[in-house]
Amino acid sequence: MDFRTACEETKTGICLLQDGNQEPFKVRLHLAKDILMIQEQDVICVSGEPFYSGERTVTIRRQTVGGFGLSIKGGAEHNIPVVISKISKEQRAELSGLLFIGDAILQVQVLRNAGEEVTLTVSFLKRAPAFLKLPLNEDCACAPSDQSSGTSSPLCDSGLHLNYHPNNTDTLSCSSWPASPGLRWEKRWCDLRLIPLLHSRFSQYLPGSDLCRQNAFQVIAVDGVCSGIIQCLSAEDCIDWLQAIASNISNLTKHNIKKINRNFPVNQQIVYMGWTEEREQDSLQDRMYTPKFLALRGSSLYKFIAPPVTTWDWTRAEKTFSVYEIMCKILKDSDLLDRRKHCFSVQSESGEDLYFSVELESDLTLWEKAFQTATFLEVERIQCKTYACVLESHLMGLTIDFSMGFVCFDAATKAVLWRYKFSQLKGSSDDGKSKIKFLFQNQDTKQIEAKELEFSNLFAVLHCIHSFFAAKVACLDPLYVGSQATASAAPTTSGTGKLKYTT
Repeated sequence: MDFRTACEETKTGICLLQDGNQEPFKVRLHLAKDILMIQEQDVICVSGEPFYSGERTVTIRRQTVGGFGLSIKGGAEHNIPVVISKISKEQRAELSGLLFIGDAILQVQVLRNAGEEVTLTVSFLKRAPAFLKLPLNEDCACAPSDQSSGTSSPLCDSGLHLNYHPNNTDTLSCSSWPASPGLRWEKRWCDLRLIPLLHSRFSQYLPGSDLCRQNAFQVIAVDGVCSGIIQCLSAEDCIDWLQAIASNISNLTKHNIKKINRNFPVNQQIVYMGWTEEREQDSLQDRMYTPKFLALRGSSLYKFIAPPVTTWDWTRAEKTFSVYEIMCKILKDSDLLDRRKHCFSVQSESGEDLYFSVELESDLTLWEKAFQTATFLEVERIQCKTYACVLESHLMGLTIDFSMGFVCFDAATKAVLWRYKFSQLKGSSDDGKSKIKFLFQNQDTKQIEAKELEFSNLFAVLHCIHSFFAAKVACLDPLYVGSQATASAAPTTSGTGKLKYTT
């Protein structure tokens, strides 16, 4: 029941669906390039224009061998109707063409000859509880049996057992139901719910929490339509479905970004768009996590409540950050704050720490690459950034230049006090508030020279330096993706909140 095409764009399989407080029931998932279809089985008339019917009436006669050729399950003790669970090959029930596994028997009329002929009124039970374990196709034939199904039901209690000749043939008094001659019925998979994949999100976690469902997930469309809880048969099957859905969402997003970028100038191109969940900083909140939509475009990281659709939407972001003035860190297991696995943090230019979670490791890798790309492109575009600073009560300026390195100059006279290349920076420290001490190596004397400057926007300066160093490393190694080279050439955060540079 599970296959994929060569292009890995489609996947079909059987899962359980829990919709609200109902018992889980079997559905078929069909993943297409741009949509997830959730389908349930139903019986429809296919004579002429297909249509659905709530009830069907069929008259069948008992065979000498095999009886009526069907078995039943369910009943009052299960709080569900009596359901046809098996239909024997080449027996009366199958030959009628009107009875199907999963049909609920609504009424029975014994016509004559002590139960030799009966009329059944049936309706397909589309959401049969999973515990009935009904087969999903008509190939699951059962051999004629000399014993009843063993299930207590109104049929069995009345003495009418459908798979063997009963000892007691008391009849049921029912009104007659009209037959439907000339109609042909088939059991088919019918669409229950359609989830467009563009900008949709999925989650294994209980909403707002760090509690992961076991082998289950839900998919939520951009308009809020929810799939319900999809329960897979195994952990491997669950991961396979999540990866397939994530891949199709990613491909749709990339295609959509290409279309949108046609309307934006070169310096405002979108590099990344996708859903994350942000951890609430207020521990008193009812929800620990809230869905957020992140986008990297031009010089900025945007945080939205919902995906931007129009140009106007881009002006209504919840928050916007300069991409080269923030710090992104992929969190190790020892850094995680709760039971969510794939997380990263973003420290803003003001020093605010934001904590995000994604569903899959591939999502985390995609974000990391996109952030590094966006940072490199923006540093390459601006080439330099100047910050106001104070040196011994004098107003100064510090320019971080991609080609030249560090240049400190008098704000009034523009006279250069000192300049050093990036390679001359051997270390640094900060007080976590405003002061940074740089340790440069003099090229001639090889001596370490300390330079202390005071800034009003400490974290923005530190993050900008980090971004320029990362861009330098990327120039040396175009295939660089989160390598240790950044750690050896850029600032790292210590437990006291200080940032240090090492060689």
